[in-house]
Amino acid sequence: MHINDIDLNLLRVFDAVYRARSVSRAADLLGLTQPATSQGLTRLRLLVKDALFVRAPGGVAPTPKAERLAVAVQSALGTLEHALNEAEQFNPAQSRKVFRIHMSDIGEARFLPDLMVAMRRLAPGVRLETSPLASSDIAPALDSGRIDFAFGFLPTVKDTQRVQLLKDRYIVLLRGGHPFTRRRRSGQALLDDLRQLEFVAVRTHSDTLRILELLQLEDRLRLTTEHFMVLPAIVKGTDLGVVMPRNIAQIFAAAGGYAIIEPLFPLRDFTVSLHWSRRFEADPGNQWLRQTIAALFSETSGGKATR
Repeated sequence: MHINDIDLNLLRVFDAVYRARSVSRAADLLGLTQPATSQGLTRLRLLVKDALFVRAPGGVAPTPKAERLAVAVQSALGTLEHALNEAEQFNPAQSRKVFRIHMSDIGEARFLPDLMVAMRRLAPGVRLETSPLASSDIAPALDSGRIDFAFGFLPTVKDTQRVQLLKDRYIVLLRGGHPFTRRRRSGQALLDDLRQLEFVAVRTHSDTLRILELLQLEDRLRLTTEHFMVLPAIVKGTDLGVVMPRNIAQIFAAAGGYAIIEPLFPLRDFTVSLHWSRRFEADPGNQWLRQTIAALFSETSGGKATR
């Protein structure tokens, strides 16, 4: 006999008869008629070439082969039921699930501290793993399950579900006491005077490079780096300015020693969103974490998902 010959319903009939020790009582448990239950039991008897149950006072008794088979059948049905129920619910307090998330280093600085405080309180056994991916890899990684979520300003990432978390804008961060800050400027005058500065830019935020290009300031670029988190020390120790998101610049500036200026940049406003795959949208764990993230960070009430 091959496993392909077995109908799962026959194993359910067998298990019910084994537990009830009666074909009629098993039929009631299964919501079947007694003839249908008897017919299923007969089919299984023919497949395994054993009577499985014999008449006994008050019902039926299992044969030695049925006793051996019962252990495997109950284990298999229990495992299947557990897997099906697990897909319908997610208990964050007991879960040991690992969520994998695309984040840049600047995203980690902005979101991880508050998110980890919430995880410790709500889901102490849940693990998070972050890693930055190339923009072209994000949507395929979400669809394949390689990552569960992607945070960030990701204008080139298409065909994902997403919820807006916050609006931000690009500014220039300088060291405190920088000569540029001694004269008050605003509007176009501030924009025109940017040629007095030299800049450091971050390659992974391509719009920062695009802004400098649109303002014809590429020749004022002195350093291009891969990450934002090295910038505070560079800015504080030099006269270089960095075009970066205001949200993160304010975190740096709060520690003292920095100045923020806000030119009327082209492309200066942008939206940070949480992305996930439509394929996993109904997954309870996915639902729970994205609702938790939206509650923590969304500037809108409810944060309706879009495509």
